[in-house]
Amino acid sequence: MDDLGRTIAEYGLRIGAIKLNPASPFQWASGYRMPIYNDNRMFLFYPEMRRTIAQGLADIIRDRGIRPDVVAGTATAGIPHGALLADLLSLPYIYIRDKPKAHGLKNRIEGLDAESDLGGRTVVVIEDLISTGGSSARAVEAVREANGVSDWCLSIFSYGLEKAAEEFAALEPACEFTSLLTFPVLLDVARTGGFLSEDQISLLAEWREDPFGWGEKNGFPKAT
Repeated sequence: MDDLGRTIAEYGLRIGAIKLNPASPFQWASGYRMPIYNDNRMFLFYPEMRRTIAQGLADIIRDRGIRPDVVAGTATAGIPHGALLADLLSLPYIYIRDKPKAHGLKNRIEGLDAESDLGGRTVVVIEDLISTGGSSARAVEAVREANGVSDWCLSIFSYGLEKAAEEFAALEPACEFTSLLTFPVLLDVARTGGFLSEDQISLLAEWREDPFGWGEKNGFPKAT
């Protein structure tokens, strides 16, 4: 898994799908200034990476003994990667909105008839990125509310924040989660590949320990 993670990290850093800049942090939607930004949709441009990521997710499913009846992608960036995996596995596919549509049938889950449910089928949820885990946990809840069994959430990348672990553990029952690329592997690739200096690597390691206090400590207060 680490070899695949390194491939994703190296490719992502090279094409700009993963950006690291502790000197000029990115403003997230929450207003916090963070030294990392990730857009896994950029991998879709590269056929070899589309296939590599889909196969990597399929390998996790095989190795962990997960037996899904349905694959579910999360809106929006998880949708294409989930669809590619479902096609590879020849499984039914749905995607989960962050909230129901405000019009029409007001679906939260697309690909499923609004008047039916998942009928107890086992569903593996596919995310592009697990950050704080809140939206991922809500996607799992949506599957369960639709009478699906969802015990696993897989992603391309995870920041490895403690908050995410808490979100998945708080579900009843708790949900397992894992990623193709982890934050420690990303930092090692950034170091050995010469993408960042040792001082910059240290700042990123500090961010992971206190992501919501890091900006203030380093002169980048939350935007209001």
